[in-house]
Formats: sequence, C-alpha cells, structure tokens
Amino acid sequence: MTIATYSVHPTPIGEALLVTTAEGLVALSVLDGPAYAEVARLSILLQSVPTPDAAPSAAAAAELDEYFAGTRRTFTVPLDWRLTSGFTKRALEEIIAVPYGETASYAEVAIAAGAPRAHRAVGTACARTPWSIVLPAHRVIRSDGSLGEYGGHPEHKRFLLDLEERVAGRA
Repeated sequence: MTIATYSVHPTPIGEALLVTTAEGLVALSVLDGPAYAEVARLSILLQSVPTPDAAPSAAAAAELDEYFAGTRRTFTVPLDWRLTSGFTKRALEEIIAVPYGETASYAEVAIAAGAPRAHRAVGTACARTPWSIVLPAHRVIRSDGSLGEYGGHPEHKRFLLDLEERVAGRA
C-alpha cells in the first residue's frame, strides 16, 4: 500500500494539488474543482487515501514558486512514476527533455519516443500526465504551431509559455 500525503498550493494559474509518496512527487494537478474530488480520484489510482500534510511537498511548492517568479528553469524534485507506464511513460520522459522556453510538436515527441506515427498518443500522454507544470507538457504544441487544449485550459498553457519566453528572453 502506498502512503501518500497532499497539500494545496496557490499558483498564478490556480490552486495546485501536490501529492507525495516516499519516492517523490506522484501528482501535481492544477485544480478545476474542489481538492477532495482530485484526492478521491488519486486515492483510487494509488489504492490509498492521501492524508493532508504540507511538509513532504514543501520542496515542490518552493520550486513552483521559484518557477513562477522566473528564477527556476528546471525542476529537481524527485518524481514518483508509478502512475505512468508503457508509451505514456516513454513520451513523458521525452517531454522532460524539451528545453525551458522552447517547444516541440506532438509529432517530434512521438519520433523521440520511438513511435513516429503516435502523435495522438503523445497528446493523450500530455493530457494524462500526473505532473502539471513540473513535467512540461505545456511545451508540446501542434505541428501547425497552435497550442492545443492543455486539459481544457489553453489559457494556462499560453500563460506558462509566455512566462518562459519572457524569462528566457532576459538570459
């Protein structure tokens, strides 16, 4: 059984639910609704109900604050990959390599993940990533340059890309 804890942390794009295990950050979700609904969903996946405790996720919360302040370009908190597998995991591992302030297309990620025709599966991997922001799915765009949906919140994706563009422009 997984022992997990959670906390809710404010960000400029909404409240973020951070869920940690002994292995690391297992989930980071920008909330669309009440935290308890996302905690319940994750409880099923983890086969354990996370308990409220901000201490285990303090490092992730601090890195989020630094990211939004423009002083962090790479997240270093350990990730617990237990909620990913197969091609989704391979695609997410490739997405981590997309540099700060840059983008890659779904097709480019599919090629890098070893499945050149799986651009739609990359889109699904982005939509299902357990880690919003920390795993930069927002850096993956359509081949025509348009943003895509980003979990029904393209405005969040635009905010994150604009933030990175501004910060990278200062370098």
